[in-house]
Amino acid sequence: MTNLYEDLTWLPKPPDDFSLKLSKASSGSNLQELAKFSLDENKLNRLYKKVKLLEKDLINLESLTPIKVGLISNSTSKLITPALIASALRFGIILDVVEAEYNQVAQEAFSEQSTFNDHQLNVVLVSLDYRGLPLFPTPGNKVSAEKNVRDCLSYISSIIDSLRSKTGAQIIFQNIATNVEKISGSYEERLPGTLSWLITRINIELDALASDDIFIFDIAGLAANVGLSNWHDPRLWNLAKLSFSEKYVPIFADSLCRIFAAKLGKSRRCLILDLDNTLWGGVIGDDGIEGILIGNGNPTGEAHLHLQKTLLDLRERGIILAVSSKNEDAIARKPFKEHPDMLLREEHIALFQANWTDKASNIRAIAETLSLGLESIVFLDDNPAERMQVRRELPEVAVPELPKEPALYARTLIAAGYFESISFSAEDGKRADFYQDNAKRVEILNQSSNIDDYLMSLEMKMTLTPFDAPGRSRISQLINKSNQFNLTTKRYSEMEVKKFEEDRFFYTRQIRLKDVFGDNGMISVIICKKGSDVWTIDTWLMSCRVLGRRVELAALQDIILNAKKAGVKILIGKYSPTSRNVIVKDHYNKLGFTNTSVDEGNETWELDINNYESPAIPITINSIN
Repeated sequence: MTNLYEDLTWLPKPPDDFSLKLSKASSGSNLQELAKFSLDENKLNRLYKKVKLLEKDLINLESLTPIKVGLISNSTSKLITPALIASALRFGIILDVVEAEYNQVAQEAFSEQSTFNDHQLNVVLVSLDYRGLPLFPTPGNKVSAEKNVRDCLSYISSIIDSLRSKTGAQIIFQNIATNVEKISGSYEERLPGTLSWLITRINIELDALASDDIFIFDIAGLAANVGLSNWHDPRLWNLAKLSFSEKYVPIFADSLCRIFAAKLGKSRRCLILDLDNTLWGGVIGDDGIEGILIGNGNPTGEAHLHLQKTLLDLRERGIILAVSSKNEDAIARKPFKEHPDMLLREEHIALFQANWTDKASNIRAIAETLSLGLESIVFLDDNPAERMQVRRELPEVAVPELPKEPALYARTLIAAGYFESISFSAEDGKRADFYQDNAKRVEILNQSSNIDDYLMSLEMKMTLTPFDAPGRSRISQLINKSNQFNLTTKRYSEMEVKKFEEDRFFYTRQIRLKDVFGDNGMISVIICKKGSDVWTIDTWLMSCRVLGRRVELAALQDIILNAKKAGVKILIGKYSPTSRNVIVKDHYNKLGFTNTSVDEGNETWELDINNYESPAIPITINSIN
């Protein structure tokens, strides 16, 4: 069986004219499209060289999001860096990697003359394997073994603390892939003091180090997936001090870049599903409900059942499920309603599109109804022709290649890492319900003749509170993933959000909204810098699923109320245009602000709050200071 991790089989194979396309690439978007193929180390290196050539020629790559990364390792990393830079393009990221010298981990972490000095790093990757830790196996000596674990963790903590202090960057620390050779066989993991025992205990304790600005990169899990004996290549270690086999450089780079993307809010949030031969075996229109294969007792039926179980697990993690099927609506819904072995039911599906329209058009309609960008969507379909059409028409949508064997559908979908998480909040688990409820709101709106009556019928209740520890993770998540309704698209980590919480010179608001359909959760974040006479809006963002509900008017009313209490006369708003936040171009104009300046496209707006008259708002406001 093909090792899907080694070959990145969820990505389409490179076209025959890949070299020609690479030679003609002249923009960030060109590079991103080329990175979407399953590229081996050789092609990743060639793509990396093209990046460097365009940068040398001062070609503008502004369509890509820049991240500056420090890389420190006890093994050779120079072969990894090109693959990292090339793989990041797949996620719309342009990496600038500052690489420390080989096996200089402690020296770089603690020296005042560090390679990382004078670099404004966003992230530092600490890439150690077990040979980079002070491990001293003492089989059978539990006291000595436990001390060794504590010493290793102390060493790791000191490196992380020093790097955080030195760089101010977020730290990604790799956990440890265990060794292959188990001298005591199955007893090895149970025998205190063996190398395997030490590594396992260290990995368990490493999870406790995770915090707002420390993330654990699960190399141990990746190595286990590909097979430890495949991952570790003693010949390469002896020859070039490579800590893992070269053939796994592409999946290593892809897995790490998923974390970078997740930190920028680029993880996917919606999975749109084909039906026939995807959710079940067979064609419902031809085979009828009794003829499709789903359920136990049949290998194909069990394979599709396993996929459905995986989809429900994804929904529990907050992934929105929708359907796009070329079918008659009533026929397509029948298995969801009547088949006894179906795990997925209609109530699990946020939006159901079964018609004879092409898949790309249906996907656009689903995205619009759910107020999601196309870059938030994954489309799962067994049909290669449908996959190709969607890729061609909607390049922003992720479309995994599926193997011929349905038993591998679920594994392939998860291996692709579209739904990478760096945190999980209670609201994440409710996200699918939020969007499902929103689809109902849109349906009622479409049936309404009067927008005011519709908004009043929602019975909206808004709660505005300052930033706090319970909301910190969700606040940072919204700040980093909101691109459309985001006036400045500034990005702040959880640690920076915490600083805003504690700084009395900032007004902060996390805004939640409820209505008759349920709880929308946190839907807006605002940060204002306080001055004696002037407040300046540093950050204002809002979830697109509450657009058109006059939430921004209610939020402005709260800002003005608190500003007046502080004796403020002027409120200043900033708008920094991007390719994706065009929808808020007229935000301040609509709220009554006056444009006072434009500097390189960045606009400044002012509002005299003493002359502001608040309109009637169909929202009950509860503001807590």
